[in-house]
Amino acid sequence: MTEVQVSGLTKKYGAKSALHELDLTIESGQFVTLLGPSGCGKTTTLRCLAGLERPSAGRIVMGDRVVVDTARRTFVPADKRRVGMVFQSYALWPHLNVTENVAYPLKVARMPSRERAQRVQEMLDAVGLSDLGKRPVTALSGGQQQRVALARALAARPGIIFYDEPLSNLDSKLRYQMGQQVRSLHNRFETTSVYVTHDQEEAITLSDRIIVMSEGVIVQSGTPSDLYDRPKSAYVADFMGFQNILPGTVAGVHGKTAEVRVDDTSLVFSGTTTGDVAVGDRADIAFRAAHARLCPAAGPDSGGPGKFRGTVERTTYLGSAVNLLVRADGLPMRVRTETAELSADAVPAAGEEHTFAVNPDRAVVIPHEGATAADDDYLTTMTDAVVAPR
Repeated sequence: MTEVQVSGLTKKYGAKSALHELDLTIESGQFVTLLGPSGCGKTTTLRCLAGLERPSAGRIVMGDRVVVDTARRTFVPADKRRVGMVFQSYALWPHLNVTENVAYPLKVARMPSRERAQRVQEMLDAVGLSDLGKRPVTALSGGQQQRVALARALAARPGIIFYDEPLSNLDSKLRYQMGQQVRSLHNRFETTSVYVTHDQEEAITLSDRIIVMSEGVIVQSGTPSDLYDRPKSAYVADFMGFQNILPGTVAGVHGKTAEVRVDDTSLVFSGTTTGDVAVGDRADIAFRAAHARLCPAAGPDSGGPGKFRGTVERTTYLGSAVNLLVRADGLPMRVRTETAELSADAVPAAGEEHTFAVNPDRAVVIPHEGATAADDDYLTTMTDAVVAPR
């Protein structure tokens, strides 16, 4: 296992900066995911750590080795860093069979042939390919090829493994299975893992820590539960799957709970604050579609924080759940209801009017103070974005 310390990491392509003085510590043995949309800087960060890009400025220390120090013109190339890499495209040698691909880094390291054969067999057993050693990699399925790439990356026992969106080419079922195997191998071989993805579910499932990036900077870092339950900006909330993010003004504060009146509506919602707020402050109220429930027909009418009455504009049946697009006081909102909670003839249909209630324990109040430029740009388009189907 190897600790990674990054300070002042900057990468420029001409006049454009892809990374802006990044400071980051990855603890030994952690599984850390860099999360964000295309162009946020996550892959550039990974490539700088792996030695595939030369930083414009900054310092990178892996364990007790300084691998980058631009002030002293230190740059250790990728093949000297004792790291492993799993690429999105697998990057296997097409003219070699499975065994030869896994053995390649060991051969380069001049490991004795008998020890090399034992190590290769151990890795093939670990990824469930022990019977396919002689098969050409071009004859394997996508999932099998990715397992070969995993085995090859781990074969030399590197202290750090880098993963560049390794599951994005797989179907959803196989992605889940391979994700579980990635995490299992991380635990088994006790590596430090740095993983890049734009999929928040993947990040939550695999990670000890998630780092959300935007425009070359870190906007929030924490455990999966921290980011899932307590996003500190509208940008992070949206990326972590909050389908309803509504700008408004704080109307009341009660300890760690605040009420927000949504702009240009009579709607008031209550939620847990993710920062300091006072009455009159600008803030967003954010909640997931699953945190808004359909009230029984005989239940209370709209009224009070979190309750609202709206007209169903669209119903999407998903089998185990129903997604609703609801318009309340002129504002579109998303509601997700489990079909187990509905009778067969009670699925809300377009045009029907219903009462809904948002769970205040699950909603979050995000203060505008300290928002980044990315958050400001994001908020200007939020009202339009919420109308589009997801």
